[in-house]
Amino acid sequence: MQVRFGQITAQEAAQQLGISRQAYYKWEKRALKALLNALEDQPAGRPKGTTDPEKDQLQDRVEELERKVQLYEEREKLRTLLKEMEESDSSGSSTKKN
Repeated sequence: MQVRFGQITAQEAAQQLGISRQAYYKWEKRALKALLNALEDQPAGRPKGTTDPEKDQLQDRVEELERKVQLYEEREKLRTLLKEMEESDSSGSSTKKN
């Protein structure tokens, strides 16, 4: 920053850091890029945690099984409804015969 503010030269900064002037300019360029990247907007909220492949696989399996259970429950409701309808039709037709 002292070089940027004109307080010292790049050669002096390089000497203080124990590097060549050319290396200093590479470091400066890298540092300025990092600074600009740090100023970019970040997504809101907490970053997503690391993923556990086994946990993800198990979660997918649980969701699949929950869907199957729901389908079986709906199928059972339909069977019950059909049975009730058949019983209703058979009791209605038997009263008509009498």
